[in-house]
Amino acid sequence: MSLIVFLLVLAVFLTIIGLMQPLANRLRLPLTVVLAVVGIVLGAGATFLLRTPLTNAFNDLALAILDLPIGSEVFLYVFLPTLLFQTALTLEVRRLLDDWVPIFVLAILAVVIATFVIGLALAPFGVQPLIVCLIVASIVATTDPSAVVSIFRDISAPGRLGRLIEGESLLNDATAIALFSVFVGLATHQTQVGVLAVIGNFLLTLAGGCAFGYLATRAGLFLLGIVREYRLAEMSISLAIPYVIYILAEQIIGVSGVIAVVFGGLTLNLMGPARLRPEDWDYLTATWDQLAFWAGTLVFTLAALLVPRLLGEVTLLEIGLIAVVVVAALAARAIVLFGVLPLLTYARLSPSVSGPYKLVIMWGGLRGSVTLALALSVTENPFLPADDKRFVAVLATGFVLFTLLVQGTTLRRVIRRLGLDRLSPLDAALRNHVIAIALQNVREGVAETAKSYGLAQPNVRAEAKRFGERLEAAIRRAEDGSDILDRDRITLGLLTLAGREHDIVLEQFRERLISLRLVDRMLADASRLIDRTRAGGRSEYNRSAARALAYPSSFRLAHLLQRRLGVTGPLQRQMAQRFQLLVTTRIILRELHGFTDQRVRPIHGERVSELIHEIVSRREEQVEQALDALRLQYPGYAEELERRFIRKTALRREELEYQRLYEDRLIGPELHRSLMRSLSAERRKEDQRLPLDLAMKNREILRTSALFHDADQAAVDRVAEALVTVFAAPGDVLIRRGDPPESVYFIASGAVEVDMGHRKLRLGRGEMFGEMAVLGRRPRRSEVRAISYANLFCLDEGRFRELMQAIPSLREHVERTAVERQVLGGPRRPRLPA
Repeated sequence: MSLIVFLLVLAVFLTIIGLMQPLANRLRLPLTVVLAVVGIVLGAGATFLLRTPLTNAFNDLALAILDLPIGSEVFLYVFLPTLLFQTALTLEVRRLLDDWVPIFVLAILAVVIATFVIGLALAPFGVQPLIVCLIVASIVATTDPSAVVSIFRDISAPGRLGRLIEGESLLNDATAIALFSVFVGLATHQTQVGVLAVIGNFLLTLAGGCAFGYLATRAGLFLLGIVREYRLAEMSISLAIPYVIYILAEQIIGVSGVIAVVFGGLTLNLMGPARLRPEDWDYLTATWDQLAFWAGTLVFTLAALLVPRLLGEVTLLEIGLIAVVVVAALAARAIVLFGVLPLLTYARLSPSVSGPYKLVIMWGGLRGSVTLALALSVTENPFLPADDKRFVAVLATGFVLFTLLVQGTTLRRVIRRLGLDRLSPLDAALRNHVIAIALQNVREGVAETAKSYGLAQPNVRAEAKRFGERLEAAIRRAEDGSDILDRDRITLGLLTLAGREHDIVLEQFRERLISLRLVDRMLADASRLIDRTRAGGRSEYNRSAARALAYPSSFRLAHLLQRRLGVTGPLQRQMAQRFQLLVTTRIILRELHGFTDQRVRPIHGERVSELIHEIVSRREEQVEQALDALRLQYPGYAEELERRFIRKTALRREELEYQRLYEDRLIGPELHRSLMRSLSAERRKEDQRLPLDLAMKNREILRTSALFHDADQAAVDRVAEALVTVFAAPGDVLIRRGDPPESVYFIASGAVEVDMGHRKLRLGRGEMFGEMAVLGRRPRRSEVRAISYANLFCLDEGRFRELMQAIPSLREHVERTAVERQVLGGPRRPRLPA
């Protein structure tokens, strides 16, 4: 086939694809189903025109369609990397991490279960050996989520459920392909026989793919940093990343290319926004969306062209075997959904999924391009017998057709029969709420428009009356509390607030007021707030808000590196990001108070709005407490962050002003570019991470402690030089009973608990512990544990004894402590931290 004919056919297919999208929407069918039908019709029609004796006029056209270079390598090396990379690039990765256990279980365990259930169901018929039956099973075990996810979005299903399905499908391709490769290798005697060898090869392939995908994408991120601010260059490098990863993984390194591409996309998803400008990142993801649409639709259309060729002259026995595959696949899916998933829910590792949703997920397990591509690769394998090739091709293709033409076309009907297409009472109330707020805003805008354009007053009054009646009806519906309890109204108000919080984060990100490193986490927290508030109301809202302020696991890891290895960089970054998170959250919460008065109060009334104000105020108090704790350790850092926020706001307003002058033709393009370059230079300075001194200013902290109030400067200097800074996390044991008395600790910030056996003491900032054992030269009799994140100063025994002689206030404190802790027996009320 000539290049000109190929390009012409490709252009025709793209035109058909563009026309099928509105048709699929009109028919209320998944686009993949419509494209599959179109591809089958085109393939069957071309075959008929080529073979019919009625006419030869269309032979060239039929040959052009049937001779398209669409072997298995085209699907696996051209289309698959694009589809996988785009899906991983646009997922809410931090939200997926919340459900990584069920996702991995469904993506790996579900595929393994489906493979062996289907394979064992086919084996008793004796048509082919078990290994060939397992090849078929591994091919049809993977699912395509596009149709069911799009329908879930149409019926407003929980977002977490959609993420579970997308996350599962993203990884189950890799599992299925890995199993397929193992079984084909066994069938062609190219793989070692043995359970341990098979399992080891399978796990090595997956683990190696994860590691290589991550490392290769980090190299790509380095290149993206070099071409930062060159949008087209950034897009070019990002386009190369998945193909380089896939080809090297499959052809050279020998690991799973699918897993490598998926982890590459996830890595770029997490780290890319911190290395690209917001508008460049938006452009990159939008371009990848378009590329994935072309790849996804073309792959379905081209794969469907192969269906007439793969099926050929199907027999009744083969139709019966296809039915066996269908029943076994549904049974395997049911085992996972109704057997494994409830166990995960019981173990609190997975969200609870209702029975109707499980039925929809089971019936919506459509198969698509990956299954057809693997089946085609079997037909191209020279080491397999012809009978094996036909067996695999017919059963896999027939099963794909069943899922697309039967399950795909009836999925919406199943959803309607289960009642999942109707809004819940809470969602219906939220809909009325949204309509009422929107119409209020519309009325104000229409009145201003009519006045500014000087429209005829009779027409304005008539339309105002008509619109006012509609608005009053909407407000009445929103205020109707006959079937909505106050707690539901509070939930509706909090949902509105959480949605506004998500919007504010996006707005401030686009205005470059929020750090690129922080926006992803804040958006994930806001999305989690919406989902959990919808599911659990006010209690879940409060719980999710508190969780957003908690120290993440990465903080503990950074602390471990600092404490055990002396690596301070990660901990500095974590502390700086926490400061930024708290300052930004405080700004957002203050804006939410005004939003509550303007939007929530008119619909839900005074009482509900006041309760919402209280909830937001409690969040503010939590943020302030967290900020105060950090200010004690790092005075001035939060204030510098606030000043930086003001400077960024000024830069953004300056940028808008220059843009307005340029659009009004008051300045030319050369001057405008010069001004933008100057602003970019200033913004780069402000975007740099503000350095945070973890070592703190020892002399300043010692000076503020009552222990050293009468010490001269020279003594304080000697103490500061001898101190070793120790950072402790909640639960860390600082002193154990029986330890030798080698050091004394001063608390710079935070709090610890001293367990003396018969009683417990709580010590806070400015206090000391460990000195009694040192002075008594005896093993430790108490255990000391951190009860908050704390910074401590550690001083060795010899220097501490010198200080006791040189600083009277320190000696007096030790003597007073000895009386309190040894002379007074029995338990007493512990002292709270200062």
